[in-house]
Amino acid sequence: MGILFDIDDTVTLNGRLMSTPLEAMEQAQRAGLRLIPVTGRPGGWVDHIARMWPVDGVVGENGGLWYYMAEEKLQRRFLQPPAERAENRQKLDALAQTFLQKIPGCALASDQPYRELDLAIDFCEDVPRLPEADIDRIVALFEEAGATCKVSSIHVNGWYGNFDKLTGFTRLVEDLGLPSDPSRWAFVGDSANDAPMFAHFPMSVGVANVDAFLPRIPVWPAYRTVCKGGYGFSELVHWLIGRRH
Repeated sequence: MGILFDIDDTVTLNGRLMSTPLEAMEQAQRAGLRLIPVTGRPGGWVDHIARMWPVDGVVGENGGLWYYMAEEKLQRRFLQPPAERAENRQKLDALAQTFLQKIPGCALASDQPYRELDLAIDFCEDVPRLPEADIDRIVALFEEAGATCKVSSIHVNGWYGNFDKLTGFTRLVEDLGLPSDPSRWAFVGDSANDAPMFAHFPMSVGVANVDAFLPRIPVWPAYRTVCKGGYGFSELVHWLIGRRH
């Protein structure tokens, strides 16, 4: 069995990664559980996490890429070929100016330079939090441009192509030779871009702060932790380990 998990506000809390969830990851690995972060964060972050964290692989940019270590070398995989990514990048870069002009107070995410397939619009990470109406306007502008988009706890991410977090998970476990059977995995997340995962996995868990995003999630997680963020993630890990004994 394994644990799939979002990163921002699922293993972090208030933008920080504490020792508690990292220790929980190590304990999970010692107990024989597989660990795969499934995040909206960029390829640059995924490179670091795949190399440095106690995980089996990482899905990034909402399913558009997945990296893992094999024979001590980083393997980088993308859903789209280089030419398609380059063409889409030109369209997304042009679209970025539309958001900055039409949505006062938003910004390009600070991690945008490290992204391969998507455009991330910051609505609260490094800017004062925008009202829900402005988040809806960002979503509408992406959709008007023909892009797919998802709302995370900090960004609205948009991209060209038909994929999501579940797509990336399926491709990664295929590469790793692991089962994709949803009954073999637990998923824990906190926001609207986790919706495909909440809907697919019977053992779907929201950390306590998921409550703020439930109006944007069509299928709610089956379970909810008592604690928020990384403490809620650790709560789930310890519960799962306890079930194995």
